[in-house]
Amino acid sequence: MELCVISSINPFHSSSTRRLGSRRLFQSDSLFLSRDGCSLLRFHGRLKKPIKPLELSCAAKKIGGSGGVRRSAASTKAAPAVEPSVKEDKLPAELQVKETQAPNSSVKLSVEVPAIVCEDCYQRVLTEFMKMAKVPGFRPGKRVPENIIVGFVGRPYVLRATVESILKRTLPHAMESVTGKALKDSIQIVSSFPEMEKAYSQLKTLSYEVVVDVVPELKWNPENGYKDMKVVVELGDEIDAKKACERQLRQKYKSLGALKIVTDRGLQVGDLAVIDISATTIDEDGSTGEAIPDAESKGFHFDTEEGNRLLPGFLDSILGIRAGESKSFSLVFPESWKQESLRGQRAQFTVDCKELFYRDLPTLDDSLADKLLPGCTTLKEVEETLTKRCQEMEEEAKEQATDNAILEQIRKMVEVEIPQSLFEEQGRQFYGARLLEIQGNMKLTEDQLASLSSQKSVNEFLETQRESITNIIKQNLAVGDIFKRENLEFSTDELVKEVENSVTEFKKHKQEYDEERVKDQVQEILEGAKVLEWLKERAEIQYITR
Repeated sequence: MELCVISSINPFHSSSTRRLGSRRLFQSDSLFLSRDGCSLLRFHGRLKKPIKPLELSCAAKKIGGSGGVRRSAASTKAAPAVEPSVKEDKLPAELQVKETQAPNSSVKLSVEVPAIVCEDCYQRVLTEFMKMAKVPGFRPGKRVPENIIVGFVGRPYVLRATVESILKRTLPHAMESVTGKALKDSIQIVSSFPEMEKAYSQLKTLSYEVVVDVVPELKWNPENGYKDMKVVVELGDEIDAKKACERQLRQKYKSLGALKIVTDRGLQVGDLAVIDISATTIDEDGSTGEAIPDAESKGFHFDTEEGNRLLPGFLDSILGIRAGESKSFSLVFPESWKQESLRGQRAQFTVDCKELFYRDLPTLDDSLADKLLPGCTTLKEVEETLTKRCQEMEEEAKEQATDNAILEQIRKMVEVEIPQSLFEEQGRQFYGARLLEIQGNMKLTEDQLASLSSQKSVNEFLETQRESITNIIKQNLAVGDIFKRENLEFSTDELVKEVENSVTEFKKHKQEYDEERVKDQVQEILEGAKVLEWLKERAEIQYITR
């Protein structure tokens, strides 16, 4: 095990770690071991498609370190806390290690290193300096008196190197008590290095404290409650195959029409209006409150046939408006509104109509079939093809909604303390995925990417999304625990096949990948799929349409 130091923790990159040596490397009061990351993995159904390169994109190197798949909360496993070399490097005396429980599923180890161990490390440091240093009057590799080599190198540097050597050598031994339960790369030496230097220089012994995250223990409430769940799945009417087919056909038909300017009337259903929208809250006393930025828009293309997708009452309030006119009206945001802060809020809206258009549509008959859907010759064939597609989409959406409802329910059943390192890495991976998505939709400049990848931006994201990140971790931990409890498994053939499919996808896009990490991610997704399949077979599922 190599002890590493991070002078300032970069939210993404682990490349800032430095190996311990004889030079001054400690620039802060705390020492950290480098940490690996966690991936935000999906367990929504079977692995129907290979992992896409975006998930392991080399572009992630700019914002997420290695850009590789990292172990998720769902399969959090203890890493060996003690390297095999520990048994070979036997210390001249036993360490005194006191273990105490710490918050957030972590353990604090208070380590006392006997003087004889410190002296042995000191002598090893002197030997290394003798091998490297070219002391005048002494042949390379020959024994140099202690006072001469110390004077040549400098006592402060020898002292610092000795403390570093003690830490590097004794830490693996100190960690023996948490072997089998420590999370990989979560070790943090919290003792101040200057204080350790001072203590060793005076007493020739060393004491330090280590905090390490351990595998979190889940408590199910009720116990085994996941075995006989009653799940209510809400389905929106937008996934109804018949209605979806009608919408798609109507949209395709409208796309064939020409837009013409309305000159002799006001807005009516079927028109397209270009409008500016502004809104302010209305206080309880009826006075005007603050502006609502999220409800404002300039040059908004409002399709009146899609009016029911906006705030209830909005369309009815502007029917009849003409180009160049303005209308003001008040509406109340429904309790089901996505933004919690606006639920039940009364607001004053002002709409300025800039332009008004109607669609000049061709006659809907078989002659339009190929234009509506290439390859079709009749309207009936268009409708049948669209219906089949929408039915497949409905099944997928229903399955996805079912998976989401089950995952949400098992999350609520578990009580667990989330290790801080797990929370931070899950959050960083979540944030990295967001940046990749943004980068994919709009090319970010180097300055924009640097700003969004800054420590401040990441910390703000972690804080504002704390609840969401915690819920994801709890959900994934619950899935992993069920897989283990119920002794679920998948075949080696399944794993090999999906890994091959994903690797083929990477090669197709000429992108870098780590096959072992791809294998880890595929394994975790397959585990999640098996758990969902197992839960759905035993759950009582009720579907309702909202």
